[in-house]
Amino acid sequence: MDQVILAVAGKGGVGKTSIAAMAVAQLIRDHPEAKILAIDADPAVGLETALGITHRCTVDDIRKQIVAAGQADPEKKQAIALLGESRYRILDAMVEEDRFAFLAIGRPEAAGCYCSVNACLRAVISACSAGFDYVVIDGEAGVEQINRRVMEKVTHLLLVTDPSRKGTQVVKTVKQVADELTMYETCGAVVNRMNDEQLLGLIDLGDIPLLTCIPDDQVLALSDVKGGSVLELPEDGILASGVRRALYAMGIN
Repeated sequence: MDQVILAVAGKGGVGKTSIAAMAVAQLIRDHPEAKILAIDADPAVGLETALGITHRCTVDDIRKQIVAAGQADPEKKQAIALLGESRYRILDAMVEEDRFAFLAIGRPEAAGCYCSVNACLRAVISACSAGFDYVVIDGEAGVEQINRRVMEKVTHLLLVTDPSRKGTQVVKTVKQVADELTMYETCGAVVNRMNDEQLLGLIDLGDIPLLTCIPDDQVLALSDVKGGSVLELPEDGILASGVRRALYAMGIN
């Protein structure tokens, strides 16, 4: 089976992280024997909350250690040593759950150019991820950061919007950037919080295929207020059913 790398992107506040978390839950149900990695690439680090886990350290923590070592060591020997150990450090940063693993990327880079460090860590993340059958990335609105900071390639790009013009404009922009980077194989959009099907004819997704529409999920809202995990939501619930339709429409089943 070819590896699936699913990147989820969209405007903030449209339910992107809940959909990414439910994608992890659906993959766990459909493929109980598969190795699944969830990557939180959003600085808001909401995916770990949605999945009910807590990270030990982030990839950015590792990057900062390498940069600080290089600044303190004129010959950069300590930084080079840390770079050599970065694979093991990132593996240690992964949170191992019963049914999936989790990795937090952390905050964006501080001021300064650390291109070689970032490129090395990106290659290490890709190498570590190679041992997983499915990788789900909860990214920022701009898909270019996925390519720049997280993975060297994406197979499936899932764009999430609400019915608003701002939301649809963001996903169209992300798609344009992704087309320039040629970093994905399959792309589609989910219109979340779609409570009036009459609005569908007014929504402009450009050339992005519409995978499905998902209405508001009050069960999700209540669970979120109580601090519950998306993994605990019912399999036949609104969010679960919608995400399942989207994944199947993209050929992930």
